Amino acid sequence: MPAARTRPFAFDNSYARDLQGFYLPVQAALAPQPQMIKFNHRLALDLGLDASALDSPEGAAIFSGQTVPEGAQPIALAYAGHQFGGFSPQLGDGRALLLGEIIDIHGQRRDIALKGSGPTPFSRNGDGKAALGPVLREYLVGEAMHALGIATTRALAAVTTGEWVYRDTAQPGAILTRVAASHIRIGTFQYFAARGETGKLRQLADYAIARHYPELRGAENPCLAFLEAVCARQTALVAQWMLAGFIHGVMNTDNTSISGETIDYGPCAFLEHFEPGQVFSSIDRNGRYAYANQPLVLRWNLVRLAEALMPLLHAEPDQAAELANAVLATLDERHATAWLAGMRRKLGLTNERPGDAELARAFLAVLEAGRADYTLAFRHLGAAGQGNEAFLRAQFAGCSMLDPWLARWRARLAQDPCLAADRAKTMARANPAFIARNHRVEAAIQAALENQDFAPFETLLQVLARPFDDQPEHAELAEPASAAQTAAYKTFCGT
Repeated sequence: MPAARTRPFAFDNSYARDLQGFYLPVQAALAPQPQMIKFNHRLALDLGLDASALDSPEGAAIFSGQTVPEGAQPIALAYAGHQFGGFSPQLGDGRALLLGEIIDIHGQRRDIALKGSGPTPFSRNGDGKAALGPVLREYLVGEAMHALGIATTRALAAVTTGEWVYRDTAQPGAILTRVAASHIRIGTFQYFAARGETGKLRQLADYAIARHYPELRGAENPCLAFLEAVCARQTALVAQWMLAGFIHGVMNTDNTSISGETIDYGPCAFLEHFEPGQVFSSIDRNGRYAYANQPLVLRWNLVRLAEALMPLLHAEPDQAAELANAVLATLDERHATAWLAGMRRKLGLTNERPGDAELARAFLAVLEAGRADYTLAFRHLGAAGQGNEAFLRAQFAGCSMLDPWLARWRARLAQDPCLAADRAKTMARANPAFIARNHRVEAAIQAALENQDFAPFETLLQVLARPFDDQPEHAELAEPASAAQTAAYKTFCGT
């Protein structure tokens, strides 16, 4: 049973209060010896929490679910979802608990949730627990995405539980404390739509609008405006993924947040050499969620959201479909606009000219032909703009397509008013030197698992917090994996 309650959080649990019947109360499983592995002091301060008090054995007891803070209401949320295209009418939090909500120092409502805290009624015969490796991966990648300026859930704490969990092998058990704007997913709407519970569907929509899009409450058709707003945020988010070379790996509708945050870092990875069809996930056997497919899958997911919202859009089904289709028809243009705006920044273009999109796509074709590292090629393009091409050329191994493209790019730069020195600075802020490279993340995880050595994890975390700085003392962490390492690399949905 949970220990006595303490009050380190000022909880205000609107989901539990306003949406009864949308969740089930659950207590975390026993963790015999909880131990703090990593506590996120910067995030704690942003949340208005006492970081020094929580980075402690008492904090480990809270973040393992052994102590329930005063005001917390641990609940497992109900939702459905399409997983690899197949619909599951009931999924829900099978290994997560929402402890409650707090208001951060910016006045924003944030969820505090445990991931890997044990079985719930939604566990579907699973143990509801997580292993240390996937917890460390989610901590690292989530913080890397935040530092890149990409909307994301974040890790507040990682603790070990003092027990083993069994997957392919026995692994140390661990729990991640995740912070999110909310945990409402497309699948949450699908859950009630599939049951024909229109009253609850409307209740959920009203709640989501009030929480995430309060400016829409006075709209003529708030639910239609909500659909459009979610489409806008999600297309902007996936454009950012594409620009960063990020592959989510499991873009199911239950992993698509209506707040526009990246959520559920399972089999995720970053591109190394540019390959549009790249898949790292061991469970994505047909490449449904390959890098280049992500905008297409997002469109598919948002169509599912529109389907779920149909009863709320208009009383007449034909009219509802017409309204939804008008919003969905804008998705390709929305994504293309967001992607091109980001590509202009990456290419050092500060004004707009016809042909910019084709110029960007041509550079990607050069990257693919030359098997160049996606991140480093863009990073070194800034130096090439100042006449230093050596680092850029080193990425292409003599690819004959590079010189013609560079000539086109320089001709385009001549039409741009930005000074060369200013352009180089702008490009350095758009093109990171450091990403959470797959082999570096794995090395940090293996050092922790095999030797209880968390120094590589700490070092990588600190470097990834400053992705746009050169950090020459850590230059090796910017280097890509070998071709053999990349070819053999697989990620797994372990959390």
